[in-house]
Amino acid sequence: MATPECPAVDGSSPRQTRFPGPPPMCIDTETTYQAEIVTNHGTMTAFLYPQRAPRTVNNFVFLARYHYFDGLTFHRIIRDFVIQGGCPEGTGRGNPGYRFEDELPEPGKYEVGSLAMANAGPDTNGSQFFVISGGHGMQLPPQYSLFGKLIDGLDVLDEIQRVPTGSGDRPKDPVVIESVTITES
Repeated sequence: MATPECPAVDGSSPRQTRFPGPPPMCIDTETTYQAEIVTNHGTMTAFLYPQRAPRTVNNFVFLARYHYFDGLTFHRIIRDFVIQGGCPEGTGRGNPGYRFEDELPEPGKYEVGSLAMANAGPDTNGSQFFVISGGHGMQLPPQYSLFGKLIDGLDVLDEIQRVPTGSGDRPKDPVVIESVTITES
């Protein structure tokens, strides 16, 4: 399987939504990374954990810099649990064309605002991620790669988790990820 190229750090790479394989290591684990997640309900900012979960942060940064998340939705919302997004199909079954290995946290590390990878079992990470929005999410077993935490926008997270949902925990009105912008220092 071919290895894709690292995207431009300045965000100028064209949008891409399918890749021939997992990304090469494009980040520096000694650098600080933040993600600004702009939604149609407001903006959330997350501090990412490149030293704790280097492959996972690298994957998120890689996809964000290719504008992968732009226009996707939080397709699954469960109040006091999680909001989940990053599926290119909006169904919970889509992926970027590859999967990669887990980087699991110690038990008890999930907090309100934690960013973690959604998966379909061990080592099946792709593009779907969730943000823990309440106490039930904090009780998840350590089976999901923890790669960041919100440092701003908990009010937006709370607003999103209150969006009315229907069948399959899908929001009745779309909750759109307008953009994800990565900054580093």
